[in-house]
Amino acid sequence: MLQNISNGETQLVDIPCPQPVDNQLLIATCKTLISLGTEKMLIDFGKSGLIAKARSQPDKVKMVLDKVKTDGVLTTLETVKSKLNQPLPLGYCNVGIVQHAGNTGFQVGDRVVSNGGHAEIVRVSKNLCAKVPDNVDNKSAAFTVLAAIAMQGVRISKAEIGEVVVVTGLGLIGLITVQLLRASGCRVLGIDFDSNRCALAKSFGAEVVDLSIAETPVDIASDFSRGRGVDAVIITASTSSSEPVSQAANMCRKRGRVVLVGVVGLELSRADFYEKEITFQVSCSYGPGRYDKEYEESGIDYPVGFVRWTEQRNFESVLDLMSAGAINMEPLMSFEFDIGDAVEAYSKLEETHTLGVLLDYKSDPIELIAVKSISISSSLASGTENEVSCGFVGAGNYASRVLIPAFRGADVELNTLLTSGGVSAVHHGKKNGFLQASTEYSSILESDDINTVVIATQHHLHSEQVVQALDAGKHVFVEKPLALTQEGLDEIEKAYFRQGERCKLMVGYNRRFAPHTLAVKERLSFVKGAKTFIFTMNAGDIPFDHWVHDPSVGGGRILGEACHYIDLMRFLAGCEIESFFAASMGKSPSMKITEDKSCITLQFSDGSVGVINYFANGGKSFPKERVEVFANGGVLQIDNFRRLVGFDWPGIKKSKLVRQDKGQNYCVRSFVESIRAGTGTPISFSEIMEVSRLSIDIASSLR
Repeated sequence: MLQNISNGETQLVDIPCPQPVDNQLLIATCKTLISLGTEKMLIDFGKSGLIAKARSQPDKVKMVLDKVKTDGVLTTLETVKSKLNQPLPLGYCNVGIVQHAGNTGFQVGDRVVSNGGHAEIVRVSKNLCAKVPDNVDNKSAAFTVLAAIAMQGVRISKAEIGEVVVVTGLGLIGLITVQLLRASGCRVLGIDFDSNRCALAKSFGAEVVDLSIAETPVDIASDFSRGRGVDAVIITASTSSSEPVSQAANMCRKRGRVVLVGVVGLELSRADFYEKEITFQVSCSYGPGRYDKEYEESGIDYPVGFVRWTEQRNFESVLDLMSAGAINMEPLMSFEFDIGDAVEAYSKLEETHTLGVLLDYKSDPIELIAVKSISISSSLASGTENEVSCGFVGAGNYASRVLIPAFRGADVELNTLLTSGGVSAVHHGKKNGFLQASTEYSSILESDDINTVVIATQHHLHSEQVVQALDAGKHVFVEKPLALTQEGLDEIEKAYFRQGERCKLMVGYNRRFAPHTLAVKERLSFVKGAKTFIFTMNAGDIPFDHWVHDPSVGGGRILGEACHYIDLMRFLAGCEIESFFAASMGKSPSMKITEDKSCITLQFSDGSVGVINYFANGGKSFPKERVEVFANGGVLQIDNFRRLVGFDWPGIKKSKLVRQDKGQNYCVRSFVESIRAGTGTPISFSEIMEVSRLSIDIASSLR
């Protein structure tokens, strides 16, 4: 199940089976639960107009305005449209049977719950799965992840036996919260506008406040707490109003606790909290580990002696309570649909009294796992002898927004698009006219119809994928960097020469193909003698835990991005780089990454010298990229690859492009034409290796 954020359209889509990945399970789904709160909120957001979307995300609007200042309106508009057009997989409450376990500690055949989405086969991290007890049925187990959200809210409230706790909002999570509190020995007061939900809460042992008949919550809470004030309030409602928070504070005793699990307005009154010293805390999803990449993606658990209740251990706790009969999900089940009727199932979310909507799956998992490629176009491969037929590996933001359109614009055949999970392969494949979507690299390597492989995956995968493509006799275009290590480059070099240089190898150093770069290069062709360069990249900050900073995965930003400038300076100098010196900002307790704040000096064989300033700590209103060349008594300056200015340089006028052009299209077109014409690669293999080896050495020296 996918949702289009740009228009709110919900679709059931066929995709190939995801690739198995370390620390993750492949699970054949039995049942999933639609989240009445989260999924409906996402769909409503998608259906809203651009103005409404902007109002709900003012921080994103500021980012857009900052980008307009540096990159221009057209480039920014394309970026925004691309972001909004990304498909969003729906669902996070799944129960199924393990089909691939790898090194996860689970076994094939285990019945597990996970935060997998609505799909016949899901791939989920081992720390987001838990085994289901034999006496818990699939329908009940499908509620586990949602119940873990309620469980985490209860844990944060620190509710003790005999305490008085209010639950504001009796939707699915609220009603589960009521049951968990009752199982913990608490007295519970539930509040909602829906009389049916109030009746359900009462059946679970709670007293209720039915707002539809104008009952007064604060007064009733006072009576319920014997005039002392309640010990805690857990807010599970969804509303833009701040009233639930103010009301919670007024209900609480001195030093009471308020926990926010739902989504409400947060215009807090200091007076409401100050005199009673009330604690207010927001609960984060399923518990400790949520949004921690080391825990969720790498499978690194927290020691139980220091973090007793993680996401996974909360799942297990919920299942134990179900197994013991302490909580009951059956009264919360409103509807059940076959996965084929899932679009109809979502229409039930609009009905007033709907709670749990379940989806049922009856497909053969063995058949599903065998599906690694699917046809997404009725077109037939041309098979023309001199045609360029591409297999694309990766469809991330840059690949989908820039590289794929560039190759499509070069009139190549887009044969197969491969991604690890399959969703992006189908979405971007259909959008750009690919013939197939796949999750298996061999489908590209073994295809006789494909003669060119484009690699746009995470950096640590590049060298091995390039070697495999060359050994398969394919031409290769790889998005930089070519490799993260000198050993990786050695293997590529061997593979290239094993083919007797019959296969072309190209790296996406596109800056040298930008119109303004080519104009500067032409002017410099008349300059005799050495030149000096100052290149500045105002790169902007990336969070320290982003994969690009990991030396073993992304290689760091010097290797992943500043390499563009190393190549660009090599191109404009027109001769070999003889030596370098690099220095980064000194270590500071407040700065976890310093490599991306560096100065790199390059010395060339003709005496030219240049400095690359790669800074991640600058302001967004300053141009992101500036190239300056000093020679012949004049200066040539490129600003953000939109404006070219000459200072004391005869015959050159100020030039400004309508939109930013970093040369991506011409870079791709030149590579494609070299294949068609059988001419040399636009960047020679020796120059690619020179820049790649130097980039690795520079990045290593800065560490």
